[in-house]
Amino acid sequence: METIARVETFLVAPRWLFVRIETSGGLVGWGEASCEGRSETVRTAVHQLAELIVGQDPFRIEDHWQVMAKGSFYRHGIILGSAVAGIDQALWDLLGKSLGVPVHVLLGGPVRDRIRVYAWVGGDEPDEVADQVSAQVEAGMTAVKMNASGRMAPVATRAALAGVERRVAAAREVLGDDRDVAVDLHGRFTLADARRVAPIIEPYHPFFIEEPLVPENSHLIGQVVQSTTVPISTGERLYNRQEFLPVLQAGVAVVQPDLSHAGGISEVRRIASLAETFDAHLAPHCPLGPLALASSLQVGFAAPNHLIQEQSIGIHYNEGAEVLDYVADTAPLAFVDGHVERLMGPGLGVDIDEDAVRAADKRGHAWRNPVWRHTDGSFAEW
Repeated sequence: METIARVETFLVAPRWLFVRIETSGGLVGWGEASCEGRSETVRTAVHQLAELIVGQDPFRIEDHWQVMAKGSFYRHGIILGSAVAGIDQALWDLLGKSLGVPVHVLLGGPVRDRIRVYAWVGGDEPDEVADQVSAQVEAGMTAVKMNASGRMAPVATRAALAGVERRVAAAREVLGDDRDVAVDLHGRFTLADARRVAPIIEPYHPFFIEEPLVPENSHLIGQVVQSTTVPISTGERLYNRQEFLPVLQAGVAVVQPDLSHAGGISEVRRIASLAETFDAHLAPHCPLGPLALASSLQVGFAAPNHLIQEQSIGIHYNEGAEVLDYVADTAPLAFVDGHVERLMGPGLGVDIDEDAVRAADKRGHAWRNPVWRHTDGSFAEW
């Protein structure tokens, strides 16, 4: 019987953590356990989890997920969730490669032939929004996402709220009526200001308003939902079905689990099914690398309620490396009229340039998000 022989991790620029699993028969699977600002910690967690699976049957994916996610008395959270996610992706990649089929076939087969994607266009500076959106339209994108604002005070000034409106209005003017703009509040707004800003931008018909509140205030998100007809989305900092249930019960229209944070392919497919029972759609969070993107797409091709896919090619975080730099053949992840065609290769459907990954790991990275402060010196949400 083929068994898991070794688990390796690679800390690669700009801020990613790749996982490589090799079997006793020489089959290799890849996953991504990237955790922005905490990847070194997750790396340790991956190697701890490897103790549970080395020497085991690589194709008992669900059993491995259960043991990794629940085998410790203390569990859940971003570190464990990301470590499990990277290993889980690699195990699905192994299974698909062993059978010669894409992962979405193993999940029940495709329900669509292509997936719509959106591009990130910043938004911190209102004067730059129109130019950035125009560039994405010229590149063939039919949807973009932007920040609503930069740093926000606990109670926003009239000028700050007007700035949000100017940003969204500028994007809408370029996009016209046939393209979409999603507006990310990034957890920078208090409940009071989220309720104030949603009606202000409602006339510009945002595709959705993302993460209006920090995740620890998810019990309040229903009040934001009730304040507007704009679809509300959240989920990049929620890590399992149980955490998504209350926000779905509160009426969010779009869930955004991250395939590298929320337990990987195994858990996100379950989150998608849960969301479907609330008439909500799936739009996986993915400002990360090629393996996270490929994993997101594999779930999306098999999920009936998939809406759109985030991707980070050209995003400002990508200093030192781009999304496709570690991919041997970039053709499967090419965008055609703002879409990705169905991935047909076995496993995750992308071939990793192992030499490039190993070379990048020797350099490593220590990416950290900035820490913001209000004008009085107190902490501000980034």
